[in-house]
Amino acid sequence: MACAGLGWPEKGNKRLFWITAGALTLAGVIQSVDYVISNVLKPHQQNRIRALINPEADPLGYGWNVTQSKIAIGSGGFSGKGFLEGTLTKFDFVPEQSTDFIFCTIGEEHGWLGSLVVIGLFMVLLLRVIYLAERQRNRFARAYGYGVASILFFHFAVNIGMTIGLFPVIGIPLPFFSYGGSALWGFTALLFILLKIDAHRGEMLHRL
Repeated sequence: MACAGLGWPEKGNKRLFWITAGALTLAGVIQSVDYVISNVLKPHQQNRIRALINPEADPLGYGWNVTQSKIAIGSGGFSGKGFLEGTLTKFDFVPEQSTDFIFCTIGEEHGWLGSLVVIGLFMVLLLRVIYLAERQRNRFARAYGYGVASILFFHFAVNIGMTIGLFPVIGIPLPFFSYGGSALWGFTALLFILLKIDAHRGEMLHRL
């Protein structure tokens, strides 16, 4: 069936409709993001977005943390400079290196090899948590297990991503590495509760 006014086939009309709708949606998203960044976010939050897009624009200001972190990780090379021998981390060029930017310390002191080992250990932990979650026999236990895996993965991915400039700096710890008692206790409690649930998965199913 052709369109009376334009003479296009129905398939062409649908294609034009979806292209127009996509363009309008994209324009709306761009405008809304610009509005949120300019009018909703606070100045320090805006600087974090700017640092993600172009940290070299202000390397001595809002781009300092990310720039120094990437330099520290890159300077570690393949095997690193050695334990407590990292010059950028040792002389405090990288702020918050014991908490938010702990991964750059690993990268500088132990290099690509040490970073790979840390990432590999986290992947093993996540796979083990997913395995425990999958073998649960009721919905609550399974949902809790996948919730634990999601929390650990989010912290792991965002913390490492922000130290290498892939995510904005939002100040979350690297599980079991960042200094801080509350984070350590929180992650430990999540895992211990999952282990307790897994140990009694048969009893929980019987009670339900």
